[in-house]
Amino acid sequence: MSKILGLHHITAIASDAQRNYDFYTQTLGFRLVKKTVNFDDPTTYHFYFGDEVGTPGTVLTFFPWAGISKGRIGNGMATEIGYSVPHGSLDFWKARLEKLNIRYDNGREVFGEKQLSFEDPDGLKLKLIESKQKDERKGPETAEIKADVAIKGFHTVTLSLHNIKATAAILTEVFGYKLVEQKDNLYRYQTNAVENAALVDLLEMPLTTGGVNAGGTNHHVAFRVKDEEDLMAIREKIVARGLHITEKINRDYFFSLYFREPGGVLFEIATDNPGFATDETVENLGSSLQLPKQHEPMRAQIENALPKLQTK
Repeated sequence: MSKILGLHHITAIASDAQRNYDFYTQTLGFRLVKKTVNFDDPTTYHFYFGDEVGTPGTVLTFFPWAGISKGRIGNGMATEIGYSVPHGSLDFWKARLEKLNIRYDNGREVFGEKQLSFEDPDGLKLKLIESKQKDERKGPETAEIKADVAIKGFHTVTLSLHNIKATAAILTEVFGYKLVEQKDNLYRYQTNAVENAALVDLLEMPLTTGGVNAGGTNHHVAFRVKDEEDLMAIREKIVARGLHITEKINRDYFFSLYFREPGGVLFEIATDNPGFATDETVENLGSSLQLPKQHEPMRAQIENALPKLQTK
């Protein structure tokens, strides 16, 4: 039986490529597992940040469009990304954020989980969460961020909606999630198909205006399936509900489908295969610019047009 295996990746929009790279690799300690370009705009980078091998459920990707205006967070989009961190590590992260002059809010505990909220340089909302769920994933280490405090991967993503009913139906009736907790206007859904990156939080905000996709906002949320067979089985379920969904698209590192769920959020379904070590070795992931085959003949022009990036 075809199953959604939790979150695969999340894609967001940034402005300055160097600033984006520095924040996610140096401040948060992620590994750049792939440096490529936007399929539709090859003069724009597409960065993939995750654990050491880009495991599904750890990968946050960005389109850094130079000079893009700041977006508006609102209904019809993913509005906050929650990462799992080891228990007892929030003090380390508070001290680190203070040292780097990054404002944070640590006054909230949601569904019995301690969390630390802050924003990236473009205003994208992030939070580090000491998960109630068992999480044995190994986060990427750096000289300053060791395994006992390293960010493990996604815990949850929050979708803001005028009304959660139709979106919840997609999660429960198509994706196999169940409502597991609720407090006021926040509803938590979980799949039992995987241990981690298994949660989606729906925030019902009937009076909030719609969001505007630009800098500092999430572009889409990708859910994970094992392979192309499961991908197409899920597609049939989406079609049966009368929703428009794309044909299968080869994204080089996974195969994808895209559709907009009834609440307005752009969803992607993405496969585990073939993974990121197809055009680079695991040791060299993210070390050089990889281009989709159709853009390879234009490599010289593309490299000249892309912003120069200083990587460590």
